[in-house]
Amino acid sequence: MRFTPSTVVRICALLLGLLGGRAHAQALTVLYPDIGEPYRTVFMEILQGIEEQSRARPRTIALSAGSDPAELRNALKNGKVVIALGRQGLKAASMLDPAQAVVIGGVGTVPDADRLSGISLTPDPALLFAMLKSLLPGMRRVLVVYNPAANEGQIRLAREAARNLGLELVALEARDLAGAARAYEAQFAAADGRRDALWLPQDATTVEETTILPLVLKESWSRNLPVFSSSVLHVKKGVLFGLYPNNVQLGRDLATLALSLQNGETPKRGVTPLRAVRSALNSRTASHIGLNLVSSQQRSFDAVFPEP
Repeated sequence: MRFTPSTVVRICALLLGLLGGRAHAQALTVLYPDIGEPYRTVFMEILQGIEEQSRARPRTIALSAGSDPAELRNALKNGKVVIALGRQGLKAASMLDPAQAVVIGGVGTVPDADRLSGISLTPDPALLFAMLKSLLPGMRRVLVVYNPAANEGQIRLAREAARNLGLELVALEARDLAGAARAYEAQFAAADGRRDALWLPQDATTVEETTILPLVLKESWSRNLPVFSSSVLHVKKGVLFGLYPNNVQLGRDLATLALSLQNGETPKRGVTPLRAVRSALNSRTASHIGLNLVSSQQRSFDAVFPEP
């Protein structure tokens, strides 16, 4: 089949129009906190991932403490899908038109997580437990102390992950610091470092930084009990290993979710745990518990502490 020059011109114009419309449709709106370092870098890396995945520069709105809700709603009235980052983004998203689809990201725990869509900053327990089994195949139980008011959903995921990996999860509840101290005392009294490991979730009550964490580190060191964490900061302080966000990949994953909503797909409800992660190891702690890793094994981690 042969086309006349005028037909070719019309076809090219149509294709360009379709491509231009597609690029326009994929320009996502992102709300993020106007915040200082080091957190600003985190959100900039997430934005980088969003732009890379959507192949279009997102429309970004920085949120300050004095952002006007009415002005924000007016600015977003034509947006079909909004990605809301951080606590300020989550708060702002709650004031938007209910018809707008919102994707949540860049936060740890999320209230009403089952009614929203997004990805949290809390590493998936399945990834943590899989790494534990890889490093210490003899482990049989995972011990944890948690506040059910903040982490009931996380523990529910952890129970399923432990069961799938042939581990037993021994979870004790604690609703305040005194309760946390008592629960850890009970866990340590029954622990066997040859088959048990202690998991520190993201929990402001049971992993409180000034009293509880030093107590846990001291007791675990003296008992040769492996401890792993959902926070890289704990690895620097002496925990064996931990997982932390790969911010750029998280941005890509958030963009993928937002674009699917923008294309009319039915939203998948629920804020899922983080799977875009990096890993950290404390080599001094590894040596202390008798875990001697060769150089190639250490290089498989994204960060190793203490730093040379």
